[in-house]
Amino acid sequence: MPRLNRFAPWTAVFLATVWVGTVLAATPARLATFDAYAERVLREFDVPGMAVAVMQDGAVVFARGYGVRELGKPELVDEHTLFAIASNTKAFTATLLAQLVDEKKLRWDDRVIDHLPWFAMSDPYVTREMTIRDLLVHRSGLGLGAGDLLYWPTTNFTTKEVVQRLKFIPLATSFRAAYAYDNILYAVAGLVIEEVSGRTWAQNVRERIFAPVGMADAKANCLELAPTDNTATGHAKFDFTDLRPVPPLAWDNNSAAGGIYANVTDLARWLQVQLAAGRLPPAEDGAERRLFAAARQKDMWTLVTPMPFSNPPPLLAEAKRNFRGYALGWEITDFRGQRLVTHTGGWPGQVSRTTLVPDRQLGIVVLTNQEVGAAFQAVTMHLLDVFLEAPEKDWCAAYAEIVRKSGADADDSWAKLVAGRAADSQPSLPLASYAGTYRDEWYGDVFVREDAGKLVVQFSRTEQLLGDVEHWQHDSFIIRWRDRSLNADAFLTFALHPDGTIREARMEAVSPLTDFSFNFHDLRLAPGKQ
Repeated sequence: MPRLNRFAPWTAVFLATVWVGTVLAATPARLATFDAYAERVLREFDVPGMAVAVMQDGAVVFARGYGVRELGKPELVDEHTLFAIASNTKAFTATLLAQLVDEKKLRWDDRVIDHLPWFAMSDPYVTREMTIRDLLVHRSGLGLGAGDLLYWPTTNFTTKEVVQRLKFIPLATSFRAAYAYDNILYAVAGLVIEEVSGRTWAQNVRERIFAPVGMADAKANCLELAPTDNTATGHAKFDFTDLRPVPPLAWDNNSAAGGIYANVTDLARWLQVQLAAGRLPPAEDGAERRLFAAARQKDMWTLVTPMPFSNPPPLLAEAKRNFRGYALGWEITDFRGQRLVTHTGGWPGQVSRTTLVPDRQLGIVVLTNQEVGAAFQAVTMHLLDVFLEAPEKDWCAAYAEIVRKSGADADDSWAKLVAGRAADSQPSLPLASYAGTYRDEWYGDVFVREDAGKLVVQFSRTEQLLGDVEHWQHDSFIIRWRDRSLNADAFLTFALHPDGTIREARMEAVSPLTDFSFNFHDLRLAPGKQ
C-alpha cells in the first residue's frame, strides 16, 4: 500500500491525550513511562490518535489506545478502534495463497496464466513467465508504484479492468532484476484467489482468516464500515500545514493490496498466529487447528527480492541494517542483531506498522490516524528497545529532527525551482489551444478544458483529481488540485511539434513529499480531439 513513510514539515499542535486499554500481562519495568512517551509522540508529530499492541510469548502484553478518533470530537481511541491498515493487508493476501498451496489448489511457482489465461504484461516473456510468487515480491520490472493511479485516489475501474491495463504499462527494468514496490500485482493475486477458490477476495479473508483467528471487528475494506462502528478518522495536513480530517478512501478495486480495516486487538491475535507458525488456539476437544502449515510460514518469511539500503543518518545510527529484502507479503530485515519480519501501511490520513521478532516471540503493532510515518517508527523502535533490553535512546527526538530536515529539504527543492523559473515567459499557444482530451494508454482520458479564461484538468476515472491550472513558465503549468488534502500538485508540461501543434503532455509531482502512488510521471498523454 501506498504511503510507507511520510515525513513532512508540519508544525506542532498540542493534543490532549489519554490512553484507554487494559494491561493483560506483566510488563517490563521500562514500560512504566510508555504512556507519557506515547503522548509525547502524538504531540510531536501532530497525531490525533494512535493504538498500540504488543504480543510476547503467546500473550498480550498490552493493547491500548491514545488520543481521539477525530479532531474536535470527544470519542477516544481504544484497543477496539478500527484503523485502515493499508499495505499490512498484503500479508493477509499472501496467507490466503498459502492456504491454497496447503490445499494443493495451486503452487507458488505456477504461472499466473495457468489460472488467469487472459493475464498480460507489456512484455510477452514476462507474461509467460510471471508466477504466483512473482506477484508478491516486487521484482516484476514495473517501476515504483506503477499503475497506482488506476485506483489511487478512488477510481471507477473494476479490479479486472485494473489488471487488464497492465499490458499497457511499460516495464522500468528487466524481469526479476530489481526491487520496486508495487500494489497492482496484488490485485492480480486477489483475482487468482477468486478464480481458484470460487469466492471473492473479501469473502476469503473474512471466512478463512478473520473468523478462525478471531478478528471479530475486522473489515475487508472501508465499504463494510457502518456509521456506528468505532472507527478512526484519517487526518492530513492540507497544503502540508493545516491538519484536518479526510474522508476514507474506497479502494474496493484493489483491496488485496491494502483494503483491510482492523484494530490492535484483532491484529494482536493475527500476530499471535504468525508467531505460532500458523497454529491456532486448540479446538474444544483439544485438537490442533492451523491457519496454515508451518512450511508455508517458512515460504512467506523467506527473503526473495533484495531491497536496496544504505547507512541511516547519524541520528538513527542504531537502526543500521545488515540486510533487507522482501518475502511474500512481508519485509525481512534486522535490528540490533535480531531478525525482523515487518511491514508498513499508508492510507489517506492513516499510517501504520506491524513488526515481528520471531526469535523473541515478540510482536508489535502501531496504528495512527495521521500521515506521518515518523510517529509509528518512534513508537516501534522504542518498544523494540524495551523488549530487547537495549540501551535507551530518544527515538522521538531523532525522528522529529528527521521530519524537520525532510521539510527543509522540500523547501529548498521548491526554492531552487522558483529561482530557475523564467517568470516573465509566456505560453507558446493561446490557452484555448491547450484544451482538449488527452489519452494515456494505461490510464485513459484526461480532460483539459478552458473555463472563464483559465484551464481546468479533470481525470476521467478519478473524481478527486480535479484541479485548476496556473502558468509556471514557457509551456509548463502547475495543476492545483481542489482537494487540498492530496498534497500532490503536479507540473503539466506540453511538448510541441515543429508546426506548433501539441505532440504530448507529461506530468510530475511538484513536491518531493508527494506520495509515490501519485505516479503522474508515468503518464504519456497524447492529444486527441482538441
